[in-house]
Amino acid sequence: MIFVESEFAPLQTVVLAESEFGMPKVPREEDLKFLRPEAFTEMYEKAGMDYAEAYPESQQAWENERIALEAVLTKHGVKVLRPRRLTTAEKRAAGDDGYANFFARDPFFTIGNLVIEGSLRFLHRRMEILPIRDIILKNVYPEDCMYVAAPRPEVAAADDLTLGPGPFIEGGDVLVLDKHIFVGNSGLASNALGARWLEKLLKPHGYTLEMLRLQPEILHLDCALGLIREGLMVICEAAFKDGVPEKLRSWDRIPVTLEETSLLATNGLPISPEVYVTDPVFKHIGEKIAQHGVKVEYVDFQVSRSLGGAFRCSTQPLLRKS
Repeated sequence: MIFVESEFAPLQTVVLAESEFGMPKVPREEDLKFLRPEAFTEMYEKAGMDYAEAYPESQQAWENERIALEAVLTKHGVKVLRPRRLTTAEKRAAGDDGYANFFARDPFFTIGNLVIEGSLRFLHRRMEILPIRDIILKNVYPEDCMYVAAPRPEVAAADDLTLGPGPFIEGGDVLVLDKHIFVGNSGLASNALGARWLEKLLKPHGYTLEMLRLQPEILHLDCALGLIREGLMVICEAAFKDGVPEKLRSWDRIPVTLEETSLLATNGLPISPEVYVTDPVFKHIGEKIAQHGVKVEYVDFQVSRSLGGAFRCSTQPLLRKS
């Protein structure tokens, strides 16, 4: 079965990312301002290299982080699917733009029984869906669900800092709350045209889409907002240009700062309304969540976070249903 009811409905089947990254030969600082300065420096110093070759110890730690998360998911009865590795041909085809196979949240996403391939803005992520297609073939095609891909983005001029009109729509910007869909837009990832395309797709299925404008240093909506269970969220209010969405204003809020958002403080993963995963560096946030009766599991995700994503970024559910 394929179905995602909400961000916190019991997680039953999930895709957990691989840990592959080919750094762009010429990193675009304007696109990477969401990274911590030290992470951008590392990328710039080893531009054009495979992360595993440039930083072998960090690569091993990164892979171990995903293995540790898989163990927690499996302990709670979640079926975990892993993408294949990138092929040599795929890496070569990426050229100087670099390649990615490291955050399964963004290349595709699931809303209800719709599985949707996204349209990614960053050039090094444009082919990130390819290693996931085998999972889609085996687990999505046989099911009674819809499978569709967003339009391919237009090719922009080399000096176009916007990377063109898109449309861009990325899973990290898409949060599901039953029939209400939030889509973030900071200018770094999803854009208004991508949201418009998604709204056109979803409207006949009874969904309402609300676009939320984010501050320009926020990569994705899930870097500023996490829905933990009905009525409880972790949120950086300063990240939202228009304030807290009206639909969420009555919810209990666990606040985080803009500084904490750069460390991925809101990017935990609910396994169910009763269990939530975050990094031990956010224990002060986890303790506040636990006060609401939620069990908090801790997994060290330092390397993943240094590359711009954490637990939600690393996973994409195929089945979340009460």
